[in-house]
Amino acid sequence: MTATESADKALAPSLPPATRELIRGRPLLTTLACCLLSFALFWCAQRLANVTMIDLMVYRAEGWAARAGADLYAMRATEARLPNTYPPFAALLFMPLTLLGVDEMRTLATAGNLALLVVLVHLTLRLVGRPLWWPRPAVALTLASAAVWTEPVWTTLRYGQINLLLAVLVLWDLSRRPGDAGYRWAGLGIGMAAGLKLTPALFAVLLAVAGTVRGWQRLRGRRTGPPDRTGPASAGRADGTGRTGFWNPLLRQSLTACAAFLGTALLAAVALPRDSRRFWTEVMFSTDRPGLVEQTANQSLRGALARLLHTPDPGLWWAGAAAVVAVAGLAAGTAALLAGLNAWAAVACAMTALLVSPVSWSHHWVWCIPLLVLLGSETLHRSGLRVWRVWRAVTAASALLFCSYALWWVPHTPGARAELRQNGAQMLLSAGYPLCGAAFIGLTAVVAVRALRRRAATAAGAVPAAGAGSGAVTGVGAGAGRRQAVAKE
Repeated sequence: MTATESADKALAPSLPPATRELIRGRPLLTTLACCLLSFALFWCAQRLANVTMIDLMVYRAEGWAARAGADLYAMRATEARLPNTYPPFAALLFMPLTLLGVDEMRTLATAGNLALLVVLVHLTLRLVGRPLWWPRPAVALTLASAAVWTEPVWTTLRYGQINLLLAVLVLWDLSRRPGDAGYRWAGLGIGMAAGLKLTPALFAVLLAVAGTVRGWQRLRGRRTGPPDRTGPASAGRADGTGRTGFWNPLLRQSLTACAAFLGTALLAAVALPRDSRRFWTEVMFSTDRPGLVEQTANQSLRGALARLLHTPDPGLWWAGAAAVVAVAGLAAGTAALLAGLNAWAAVACAMTALLVSPVSWSHHWVWCIPLLVLLGSETLHRSGLRVWRVWRAVTAASALLFCSYALWWVPHTPGARAELRQNGAQMLLSAGYPLCGAAFIGLTAVVAVRALRRRAATAAGAVPAAGAGSGAVTGVGAGAGRRQAVAKE
């Protein structure tokens, strides 16, 4: 099968021949027009819904408080009297918002978030090694035009949140490869994201754990796959040289992330010493500060347990469950990194962070976009009709979950605390995201363990190298392997 025939096969067979020819001839122009149309409709829908972008107004208030030297964590913003829950470094970055009028600020924030959505899809495609034949910007625009209608993205733009920025910073790091511009600074994005909101710090923990395991394997002369090329940011000098030192690119990237995070904390401590002291000694431990735990919007493990147990304080149930999920998520992510399944590791770590966080509002789940892109990529990669149908069903069910807005189908009147009186069906609807996240962690573990076994068998000479449809070629560097496989068909 030629490259052109493969590209034609990838097109939707239901499209008219003239339409398919137009897409093939000018993919970037066509997809850009479709994306702009979708974004314009989205913009109009948000304005018709009279969105307030209330969180953006809180960010602006934080910027004003930092400029005026007011107490960041005593302020209350908007009519809802919302508090500041972010580290003080975020207030420094929000100061430029005070230079804009409210209307201009909202317009720029919406446009910026839409641009970040395209970048997020582009980085995800890079991480999973897709597409094979079509220009990546064109595919990114196509997927972004659909992703903008998912519930987490809709809610992120509705509130004017920074979730897309955080995800882009993290994926910028995890998608770096040797020779890329800025490769030596990989880890900086994770550190800055953690300086803005603490949950992305779990990615640095994952890199440290995986780097430690890899270091011990190198010291003991054992490897689970191609040396160091399987990391999210691997150094070419160690590839194939036979060196067995403990230091490796995963540890370097984790150290860079930690250094960047400490830099944000030190900068904030110099500029806002009183606020920094209060945040790190008091505010950080106030898990109820963001709002009522049992709210439907809280799609963390703690929120799901609060609704399940009909109590605003799950207590030890949450602590125990969060510990189990954290260990399982880090173990699955580590196994995926060591197997070269970097996209799986990134999304599994994101799911873990969202689950164990005391509060994960539904708009924090913009990581559903990388999740859906990854599942879709794996569906295209699988061979065998039965296996392909299973993966297609999993991908479709996940897309339906994040596009259905099902968590809002249950009673959720503000202040009424109706979530504490949910029945079984309502609890199931309002726990969709946590269930999906937990299931994905389990799926990651299965896929990673199989890939590790396959690599071990290949290294021992028991089986030939995995080819197309095996699921072993995934993540950074997977594109070349898939191109060879398709070329052989």
